Amino acid sequence: MSSLDSATAARFARIALGHVRQEYPHKLDHVLLNDSDARPPRSLHPIFFGSFDWHSCVHGWWTLLTVRRLFPELAKAAGITALADDSFTAGKVAAELAYLDRPLSGGFERPYGWAWLLALHQEASRHEDRPWAEALEPLARAFAERLRLYLTVLTYPIRTGTHFNTAFALVLAQDWAERFDPSLAGAITERAWTWFGGDRDCQAWEPSGDDFLSAALCEALCILRTNPDRFGDWFAAFLPRLAGGEPRTLFEPAHVSDRSDGKIAHLDGLNLSRAWCWRHLGAAVGGEAGTRLLQTADAHQLAAMPHINGDYAGEHWLATFALLASLATI
Repeated sequence: MSSLDSATAARFARIALGHVRQEYPHKLDHVLLNDSDARPPRSLHPIFFGSFDWHSCVHGWWTLLTVRRLFPELAKAAGITALADDSFTAGKVAAELAYLDRPLSGGFERPYGWAWLLALHQEASRHEDRPWAEALEPLARAFAERLRLYLTVLTYPIRTGTHFNTAFALVLAQDWAERFDPSLAGAITERAWTWFGGDRDCQAWEPSGDDFLSAALCEALCILRTNPDRFGDWFAAFLPRLAGGEPRTLFEPAHVSDRSDGKIAHLDGLNLSRAWCWRHLGAAVGGEAGTRLLQTADAHQLAAMPHINGDYAGEHWLATFALLASLATI
């Protein structure tokens, strides 16, 4: 179930190409300072104005570039290249960067959008035939600096299953930082252990009604990524009843009652992000226990895959998490 074939990749590319430049409907993360600030998304964000919101557009682009790299023979690859060439220009990146200098912009897309922008830059750096990484690097560096400061002032981690989740952002940011900013990688490693290293016997009170991330599993994956030498003992204490299938809620795919409701549709994403986490955790645990975790990953992914497109409430973002679940590489 974790393998990605060309037909599925083409499906993901078709979905993402259909929305990264669809401007409306749109939900802005934007503080108005006066009447003149009421501007359309394409004016505020000349690259990331599609996909209903800024962060979904960013990771929609991550989806497209990842598909292009893995399946260069796809018919959609040429369209991805042309669209990226038109989007990732110095002038457009400068406009996105200038937005960060606006008053009251410090919390813009924190931390979910920050982490996805770093992941996008990391993916762009793998396309050595195009100048996309060079163009995006100033924006990535700006968000990395914001994250560095945020780590020094955030007293308590945010454990919710939505965009504000600290552990999820650290997983994505760590991968970028290990290559581009070792000092940030060190700070992430230290803060992750400070925040989560003492956690024991997780009760996993999830899902909540609009979760698309598992607070428990994102935390476990964060420790695996940032403190791998400590992971084994920590994981055994964090989920001590795992062999008995407890907490049971972590093993049961979430039920989605209304996919036209943007918040309830988050639960399809929860199933996909759990599949992503379980796949990594199962590989790390190994043996019979690891096999069970991998089977649980498959069950969660199977529950969500038929629903990644159809209603725009999920279509503008779910393909990214389906790609994560299919690859389990970042």
